[in-house]
Amino acid sequence: MRVLITAGPTREHWDRVRFLSSGSTGRMGIEVARAAAAAGHEVVLVLGPTHVAPPDDPAITVVRVTSAREMLAACEEAWPRCDALVATAAVADYRPAEQHEGKRTKTDGPVTLELVRNPDILATLARSKADRPVIGFALQVEDAETHARRKLAEKHLDWIVLNGPASMGADAADFRILGADDTEVSLMGESKAALAARLVTLLGT
Repeated sequence: MRVLITAGPTREHWDRVRFLSSGSTGRMGIEVARAAAAAGHEVVLVLGPTHVAPPDDPAITVVRVTSAREMLAACEEAWPRCDALVATAAVADYRPAEQHEGKRTKTDGPVTLELVRNPDILATLARSKADRPVIGFALQVEDAETHARRKLAEKHLDWIVLNGPASMGADAADFRILGADDTEVSLMGESKAALAARLVTLLGT
């Protein structure tokens, strides 16, 4: 099996040095890549900017990207040749409408930053999944389960992993795996390595 994995944040540049992003480190997706390779699968890991090094494993092809649009392009290139998708990336929902080529000069008074929506990478890929398994992640705060279950249904996912902000950069956290078949597994204080192994098992062989 060849598994496509997205991991890490995206950076949406306002100018050459300033950008919108999140606190994601990509650790979760990197652990999934490690677990998939250990299970004998080939992996395409599309990885946003992070200080965490991916595994040095011949079974893992790492594609480095910066922005959401770059991540989508890399995924659309790889997805037709993959058998499963695990989307862990914390993709920025918005990007600046205009990107300044240099560094914007500081001025007095307020500055208005216009944002536009980024493409929904997971939804885009899942539309063409056919019978291929797709796992998504939902980092939620308010009405967490409601939002996660809506995402699971609307994006036609097979499973979604619900987690909170405390998971960012952590080695372990509280997770809930929600299935489209109404199955549910609660994992309190689960390590990301252990969760990754569980997710790879869900993908089958």
